[in-house]
Amino acid sequence: MKKRVLCFGDSNTWGYRAEDGSRYDDDVRWTGILQRLLGEDYTVIEEGQNGRTTVWDDPVENRLAGLTYLWPCMESHYPFDLLVIMLGTNDTKVYFGVEAQSIADSAGRLVDLARKSAFGRNGKRPKVLLVSPIRMKETGVFAHAFGKQAVEKTKGFSEVFRATAEKFGCDFLDAAEFAEPCETDGVHLDETGHEKLAKAMAEKIREILD
Repeated sequence: MKKRVLCFGDSNTWGYRAEDGSRYDDDVRWTGILQRLLGEDYTVIEEGQNGRTTVWDDPVENRLAGLTYLWPCMESHYPFDLLVIMLGTNDTKVYFGVEAQSIADSAGRLVDLARKSAFGRNGKRPKVLLVSPIRMKETGVFAHAFGKQAVEKTKGFSEVFRATAEKFGCDFLDAAEFAEPCETDGVHLDETGHEKLAKAMAEKIREILD
């Protein structure tokens, strides 16, 4: 039986290409590379959306929060063995006005929701891997939306996200240990970043599920 991994994230899961706003091909996105690395014993399910936050609906970009969509998303893809949550970058936008700790707490709400569900294999609760997003750089076309304050917030992600994972008893991965954003916009992964993150994810997922 194939092991099913549901990857729930934002534009860095969707595969946003900073140079022109297009989408990287399947074999370039970290989810696609992850599928190749894990092999035929796994099914990787990609659920990324540009601009997705943890719990806040976006009044500017008119997008619903991850918390709003997570339950129907899990129900749609039931059953799965592992839920990978990588959100928080968009929460640092100026108009949300929330700090790193609050963002990690909000990610914790997603973890808690998943762990209280029965969408895992055989009606059990799924395992959860909480991923602390990459650190941002103050550069490029999105500086007006994020700016210096967002860069500083993402520097604190590793510590507070790790603590959140410990609080809820789920697995943890710090994406910033393996990848960084491109110079074009300081937010999104380039091809090299997708590859590095995929390799780290594959190793961690095998550790959890094998």
